[in-house]
Amino acid sequence: MEKTKRLKVKYHGRDVGTMALYQGRLAAFEYDREWLAEGFPISPFSLPLEQKVFIPKPDPFDGLFGVFADSLPDGWGRLLVDRLMLKNHMDPRSMGNMDRLAIVGESGMGALCYEPDYHFETENESLDLDEIARQCRDMLTTDSAENLDELFRLGGSSGGARPKILTEIDGEDWIIKFPSSADRDDIGRQEYDYSVCARACGIAMTETRLFPSKLCEGYFGIRRFDRRREVDGSYKRIHMLSASAVLETSHRIPNLDYETLMRLAQELSKDSQEVEKMYRLMCFNVFAHNRDDHSKNFTFLYEEDEDRWLLSPAYDLTYSYSIGGEHATTVHGNGRDRGVPDIRAAADAAGLDRRRARRIAEQVRDCVDAHLRKYTVPAD
Repeated sequence: MEKTKRLKVKYHGRDVGTMALYQGRLAAFEYDREWLAEGFPISPFSLPLEQKVFIPKPDPFDGLFGVFADSLPDGWGRLLVDRLMLKNHMDPRSMGNMDRLAIVGESGMGALCYEPDYHFETENESLDLDEIARQCRDMLTTDSAENLDELFRLGGSSGGARPKILTEIDGEDWIIKFPSSADRDDIGRQEYDYSVCARACGIAMTETRLFPSKLCEGYFGIRRFDRRREVDGSYKRIHMLSASAVLETSHRIPNLDYETLMRLAQELSKDSQEVEKMYRLMCFNVFAHNRDDHSKNFTFLYEEDEDRWLLSPAYDLTYSYSIGGEHATTVHGNGRDRGVPDIRAAADAAGLDRRRARRIAEQVRDCVDAHLRKYTVPAD
């Protein structure tokens, strides 16, 4: 595989623009002329619709703009890509991010695609979920697996630390997760219970299921929100931006507050209902003890017909202690012992109606207490 120096960025078959390697590390970007006339800014703060060459900073995305970094697999997906590179006699350390985007091609999350598209030749082999879980465990513990080609085909474009596959179920695209070496045995059941509770709390989520297993209580699955079946039966990819990408900040650094996220929701959507959705999600993460609430776990979807950004359905909701017991995103500056006073202060800062904000917080707290006590309340 030759070093990738230029990439075309595509959206639903249309040319968005061109990326070109600059100074050996930075991926410069320029919009296509037709896109400037008829398209939309793919990252509203970093890449406004202007006829110019945009140069990214070296950090935090190693010479990429955040919108393109969102297309790259990380965690489990990156591990699979690196292992398949080694299998094909390629050194992962020599591969830059533009090389990796060429490998992503049309398989990435969201709607952006990249050309030229570099394909690994892989063998297809049908595996059941328990066998996939065993192969994932082997990969995590020994850095190898019997069916590496199949694991890559199923999950090579995914993000997040936990092993997962991207698959089709009943004509829809789904993500199914498997335990990591650090997970409790019932992690699938736990995340499913959290998804059920989140819906009861009034939080929008796509369909979730607990897929059966002979080895554990089941594997958690969630229907993808970046793929949508339209009324006419067509299948549409949805452009998406994580909060990490739109703010050009690393999700590995806990440097955000929910007040920032609520302001971001207002700025992108111009809709107070989206601010309220973020507030409700904040309340859930506080009361349900989800402390892995980093900037990659909040995403905005671009609704092209309406020309606006909306908060995506929620995802990655589960019990998490996180680093040092601190939430990745603070509430009114508080990362550890966040409570009602901080929640009220955040609501005030976001301009929410006090009475309604209080009712939402109380409803979420009571709902979490009713559904998730076995996870959130320590055993005596």
